[in-house]
Amino acid sequence: MAEDYHPSTHPPLPPTTEDGRLSWLRLLRSRRVGIATFYRLLTEHGSAEQALSALPGIAAEAGVTNYAPCPAETARAEMRAAAALGARMVCLGDRHYPRDLLDLDDPPPILWILGEVSVLYRPRIAVVGARNASSLGTRMARALAADLASAGYVIVSGLARGIDAAAHAAVLDQGTIAVMAGGVDMLYPAENAGLADALVAQGLRLSEQPVGLQPQARHFPRRNRLISGLARAVVVIEAAGRSGSLITARTALDQGREVLAVPGHPMDGRSAGCNMLIRDGARLVRNAQDVIEALSPIEAAKVLAAEVPAAPAEHRSLAETAMLHDAILDRLGPTPLAEDQLIRDLGGQAKVVSPALVDLELAGQIERQAGGLLARRMPQA
Repeated sequence: MAEDYHPSTHPPLPPTTEDGRLSWLRLLRSRRVGIATFYRLLTEHGSAEQALSALPGIAAEAGVTNYAPCPAETARAEMRAAAALGARMVCLGDRHYPRDLLDLDDPPPILWILGEVSVLYRPRIAVVGARNASSLGTRMARALAADLASAGYVIVSGLARGIDAAAHAAVLDQGTIAVMAGGVDMLYPAENAGLADALVAQGLRLSEQPVGLQPQARHFPRRNRLISGLARAVVVIEAAGRSGSLITARTALDQGREVLAVPGHPMDGRSAGCNMLIRDGARLVRNAQDVIEALSPIEAAKVLAAEVPAAPAEHRSLAETAMLHDAILDRLGPTPLAEDQLIRDLGGQAKVVSPALVDLELAGQIERQAGGLLARRMPQA
């Protein structure tokens, strides 16, 4: 079954040595190794070191020649750059890794954090909203964030201008978490550089991206899933009908988080998204008490279970492997299909089909999407 590979079911043991951490980073930064493939390789081969050794052979069997994993020196350079900043590498399973992120379909194997780690042990609420916020919206963000912080919650946001910046700035002395779209050292927008530097005194900056990576448009939706994943609830203050804040809200719903919204004037485009959320069932927010009443009692921290070793992959001839690859590709198209449904359609077992999926993913013939969905990559015209 596909869920056998989800890290929250059988979480990998975190590396305990510097060489082990280097190998995790090398594996994650290797070409065509995304998050899902990282976990599958780790499960199948038992360690990042063995997975790195196996990668060229896996790629060759999938028809990719001259494949080389991420060089050790490249990963070391990233670790040196992080150390120079004072950033800390946190691997899934480490004691500082936020347990709430295990609810995600694709929890980051590695996070870079810069600042005060104690905020990761307190309950968190996300406050997000419009970049071109009104003065009333920013005032609401400041008041709501301050009152929630006084009630014991850490405010999570994305360090964007507008609502995000107002929420962070209101709780600097109580600790706040800024989730970055680029590296933890890439302060965007530049106007919030002072705020970004100030918040690490009591809070922290967090990113799954390499240190030194400039944020690009495709990084922001992935950043948004971490904002909602870290929080027990997401509060939206001013959001247009199509905005990043609504992406965060939809992601939060998929993750089972509470979504709340501050209503606005129906003729103000900045409130269209919030009003739609309320229309569709989001709880209306007037003040911090509305948010707190919407939350269930704070749950006990999750305890990671020990990793269950995976059964060794069955040996198949090249002809059998090719036939299985062809059968998978015949059943996949541009429309995503759930992996467990694919396995049932093939009449096979997960331990047989899953390694073949890794082969095809490394070969660039299929792509993995959120929610355990698979799609075939179609040739470009």
